[in-house]
Amino acid sequence: MDKASFEQQLIEWRHDLHRFPETAFEEKMTSEYIAKALTAMGLEVHTGIGGTGVVASLKVGSGTGMIGIRADMDALNFTEEGERPYASRNKGKMHACGHDGHMAALLGAAKLLTERKNFNGTVRFVFQPAEEPGKGALAMIGEGLLEQFPMDEIYGMHNMPGMPEGTIATRAGGIMACEDNFVIRIKGQGSHAARPHMSIDPLVIASEIILALQTIISRNLDPNVPAVISCTEIHTDGIRNAIPTHVEIKGDTRSYTPEVQQMLEERMQAIIEGICSMHGAECQFEYTHEFAPTVNWKECVDVAVKAALNVAGEAKVDANVQQVMVSEDFSAFLQNIPGCFVFIGNGGASDGKGNIPLHNPAYDFNDNILKIGAEYFAELIRIRLPQ
Repeated sequence: MDKASFEQQLIEWRHDLHRFPETAFEEKMTSEYIAKALTAMGLEVHTGIGGTGVVASLKVGSGTGMIGIRADMDALNFTEEGERPYASRNKGKMHACGHDGHMAALLGAAKLLTERKNFNGTVRFVFQPAEEPGKGALAMIGEGLLEQFPMDEIYGMHNMPGMPEGTIATRAGGIMACEDNFVIRIKGQGSHAARPHMSIDPLVIASEIILALQTIISRNLDPNVPAVISCTEIHTDGIRNAIPTHVEIKGDTRSYTPEVQQMLEERMQAIIEGICSMHGAECQFEYTHEFAPTVNWKECVDVAVKAALNVAGEAKVDANVQQVMVSEDFSAFLQNIPGCFVFIGNGGASDGKGNIPLHNPAYDFNDNILKIGAEYFAELIRIRLPQ
């Protein structure tokens, strides 16, 4: 396939996948589409791994090495904004995180590798469901992914708005944070809004808690250690002219180590219970661990950087990118086998659509970076499984 035809095929795959987004563990049409494309390339394809996951294998030569390359499949519950001929046709769902582009790039890598066969060993093409809630990688691993399809190493990639188009960035060690979720339930005493003295106002208590939680980062944590506490939802059972009885606060925390996770949980509980007790209110506190930190293996980072340099050039590669506080369930793979995760620039401030943030209804994956993503994956395999 010539260069122009290959680039057009990548765009066609991406736009097809964008039209029919499906959320976590519902990726049935997506899975079928991926399996059909991989089967057409002559690959050995297995479906239904971890629910809707797809794994394809390609063996060339007699090499015993086995390398995995992974893309995520799920979309988000967003209503897409903007006029595009390939806009979402599934109401209230869209690929607002670029997983359509990740899948297309991995399909592109499969296409390149099946045609070039410039390696010696086995490649596993892993299409993973349910990355957004952090459950898909664990589901695939739990259903025997690593036993059925052994891999010595695994590599992944995510587009990053704000990074210049086509740049590739990674780092050894922690690159993305863990995510823990929390729910705070406060029970006060409701009252008429005109008679606040007869209430135990849970909204005032909630306001004190939200502000006080921010002191954990600023006063209990070393300023050189990254962590975030974000309260993102607040719900009450009140009406405009009544002080409510119940308030519920939801949110999440981000950090990189078990020690910081434990400190955040303990300090949050102490603050919540202390403030509620001070006001005579009752409280419940739930704290759950959703995503582990994404920690790259040094030896795999070296391979990833070499592949990136060969594909993008020195000026477009950052081998020591700053850590980010977003989370990724690729971390589950890295807890089991060596690997590396990289960012690929979707576009900087001057690149128009490429700079719109992830998880935004106006976001769109930048088609211009599909080819470099596919070539990067293919180059990883050529380097790691030499002939």
